[in-house]
Amino acid sequence: MKNTKSLFLLMLSIAFMFVLVACAGDGDPETTEADEETTDGGEETSSEESESGEETAEDEVIIAVPAELSSLSAHGSNDVPSGNVRTNIYETLVNLDEEGKPQPGLATEWEQIDDTTWHFKIREGVTFHDGTELDANVVKTNFDRLLDPEIASQGGSVVAAIESVEVVDDYTFGVNLEYAFAAIVNHLAHNSTAIMSADIIEADYEGMDNGDEVDQYIEKNPVGSGPFMLASNDDYLPGDQITLTRNEDYWGEMPEIKKITFRTIPETDARLAELETGSVHIADAIEPDNVERVSNMEGVSSLAESSTSLNFIAFNTQVEPFDDERVRRAISMAIDKSQIIDGIFVGTSIPANGPIPPGVFGHDPNAEAIGYDLEEAKSLLAEAGYPDGFEVSLKTNSDNSQRMSMATYIESALSELNITVNIEGMEFGAFIDDTAEGQTEMFILGWSTPTMDADYSTYMLFHSSNHGLPGNMTFFDDPEVDEILDEARRAADEEERLKLYSEATEMLNQKAPMVFVNHTEYLLGVSDNVEGFGVAANGYYKFNGVSLK
Repeated sequence: MKNTKSLFLLMLSIAFMFVLVACAGDGDPETTEADEETTDGGEETSSEESESGEETAEDEVIIAVPAELSSLSAHGSNDVPSGNVRTNIYETLVNLDEEGKPQPGLATEWEQIDDTTWHFKIREGVTFHDGTELDANVVKTNFDRLLDPEIASQGGSVVAAIESVEVVDDYTFGVNLEYAFAAIVNHLAHNSTAIMSADIIEADYEGMDNGDEVDQYIEKNPVGSGPFMLASNDDYLPGDQITLTRNEDYWGEMPEIKKITFRTIPETDARLAELETGSVHIADAIEPDNVERVSNMEGVSSLAESSTSLNFIAFNTQVEPFDDERVRRAISMAIDKSQIIDGIFVGTSIPANGPIPPGVFGHDPNAEAIGYDLEEAKSLLAEAGYPDGFEVSLKTNSDNSQRMSMATYIESALSELNITVNIEGMEFGAFIDDTAEGQTEMFILGWSTPTMDADYSTYMLFHSSNHGLPGNMTFFDDPEVDEILDEARRAADEEERLKLYSEATEMLNQKAPMVFVNHTEYLLGVSDNVEGFGVAANGYYKFNGVSLK
């Protein structure tokens, strides 16, 4: 049955929903008993072999994704393509439910001892893929590494409030904060805090002592406690695909499928063609204008899930002319969000009124973003000293057609202000490197809030302590904003926090380090033979509940 779920109804009807855990039936190529099926390696497997218990194509789910992962280390890069794979290999102390409330993960319970001290009870009986056991010492080893300046993990900023960690007893882990931090438990659901085997951490440090790069050993030996594992380095072909195999000793509910293969196929049309022919079960990022095409495919359904993502157009606030708030506001006023939402996203998103998405704690539905006003934009630009406009470079990742389309629209819209926009589409990794190093003037990017707390939507993106890779790639530096974000993360009272985040949203809308464009939904094509597949609000796909008809 063809169906496309509505993001908007879900967002309006469920306040504070963030971790979008969605179940939907979809995905595997249909075969008959007489058909011969082809395995991943190309060898033919008959129905007799299937009945004898040997592995067949039905044991494996194949998903086509637009971008390749960049790190298999839990402490490596903080991007969604990497997170999609790692979430199945590693696990966190805390999980989040559909409403963003913390639930047990590798920790079964937790207790706040005082304003700055928390204790977490570690789940007993959990083993890693290498057979080693989980205990409080292993957890401490992970957090010590995550906080180690020598490692310089991108995820370190997620737990920057932690002053130290300790082993209270064999199965109790203690966290000591520098200050009261209201969102600490939610932050421990972030993928960067996932727990790796202590043995691979030790081996990686030994490699570094001998001249290896950070994470060099872990990238080849990713060992977690999750439902799937990298069985062999031969299962990872960089630039092509990675296959994860079921962990037969998994402590939790055993997955039904035996393998997941992530195939990197940057071109949308190529992903859809593979889905239509049955070569893949799931096609990621099908894009709004392809929803009808997917829904009309035989044996395939479109899947739409709400998200806490934010698309934005950002300015490097440290370079001219974007160090002038008036210029940033002028450009914001010259961009008609409805043209982007209706024309590029075909109505599959909602306009953003600030940096905090609906469903995330701290979102203010009454906040007012800068509106479209071309005449006021011209006046502001003249006031800032640019009546005749200027020339600017606009960068984004070329494998995202929607962002490239946004760039084309921006080029046209800003021509009304006599601003010449030079579009530069880049490979995703190189693009992120450029933005993190401040080698941009304007750029188009997105951000999601996997913690379901506004601290991640604001502190990471705009606090001056997070310039570069941690998130603040606009290099925005404003003492007023810093102060209010510091207050918000320290406040214990929820009502006070909500008020502070409303104030922060108003200030950020006024100072305009970004044009907050829209909140999108995740769009996928899924074979009707796949059951139990869904998307979390952070954009990660978990497969331990998936089965094939």
